[in-house]
Amino acid sequence: MSRFLAWRDRLLASPGFQRWAARFVLTRPVARREARALFDLCAGFVYAQVLAACLELDLFERVAAGPVSVTVLGASVDVPVARLRMLVGAAESLRLLRVRGDFVRLGPLGAALRGNPGIAAMVAHHRLFYRDIADPVALLRGEVETGLSQFWPYHGQDGEAAAYSGLMAATQPMIAAEVLDAYDVSRHACVLDVGGGDGSFLRRVAARAPKARLKLFDLPAVAEQARAAFAAAGLEGRAEAFGGDFARDKLPEGADLITLVRVLHDHDDSKALAVLRAARAALAPGGTLLLAEPMAGTKGAEPIGAAYFGFYLLAMGSGRARLPDEITAMLGDAGFSRVRRIGTSQPMLTGLLAAEA
Repeated sequence: MSRFLAWRDRLLASPGFQRWAARFVLTRPVARREARALFDLCAGFVYAQVLAACLELDLFERVAAGPVSVTVLGASVDVPVARLRMLVGAAESLRLLRVRGDFVRLGPLGAALRGNPGIAAMVAHHRLFYRDIADPVALLRGEVETGLSQFWPYHGQDGEAAAYSGLMAATQPMIAAEVLDAYDVSRHACVLDVGGGDGSFLRRVAARAPKARLKLFDLPAVAEQARAAFAAAGLEGRAEAFGGDFARDKLPEGADLITLVRVLHDHDDSKALAVLRAARAALAPGGTLLLAEPMAGTKGAEPIGAAYFGFYLLAMGSGRARLPDEITAMLGDAGFSRVRRIGTSQPMLTGLLAAEA
């Protein structure tokens, strides 16, 4: 097999074979598809910047009500018409906008993006990420002091906590919808969300489980924001927020459902296992741990776990995307049993595992 693979690799690298494959009728579609995929790898950073420019100029909102001329758009965003025409043409090629003559309207991806404000928040956040991976080899060698490493493990200061909670709140709805559509929380009497930010997820749980008591655990500055958010939502009587550090402090007890939403993959194995053990100790007998996060090896979305989250978490300074089987093994080590995988409608956004205490 190794000899065959070596021969295949030499053949694919041959310029002569590439020219033949591009001309031969049976191999031409494959050759063109592979050439496009290779070019997209080279040009992907430009595509991302096209999206970023459209968002910063608010183009999707400006054309949401109907077609607008490029001339009018150019005046409204203070960009020369010729250059704006280039941008909207680029956006059309990416299915973000549609251009007909001098008029611009939403494309299918632009329309979908308007319904997911969390994506826009992540694109804005990516400015920090892009700076961190400008020299990927230096990042791999540990020679870069990354901005993401300063953003995520904030030290409880109000400004840092607000930035963290704001991003989490913006990106939470699409994740929460996936989780709550796949798992019925209404049968639980008390839900504890660990690492719950400002309570965005629990406020959605409240609507699905109107009789359940709600508890949140996060760092003290974030827990304070959650208390204010609960009060503003009229949940002050049934929702509590506890401040602490799950690496050192015990979790609040009494919940029959503990949720970890996009928490485990932020941490290296030792701390991730400590979180799971803390959750096991806090769960009521027969309780359930529900773990939701993007997972490695997701069919059809393999680059998200291996490439995107590989580098993102490297820049963050801790954590990794794990295979479901790896998480299942960690859950067993933490004392959980009957681990089951629950399907979601968009597994590229989040995978879901439930484990019994």
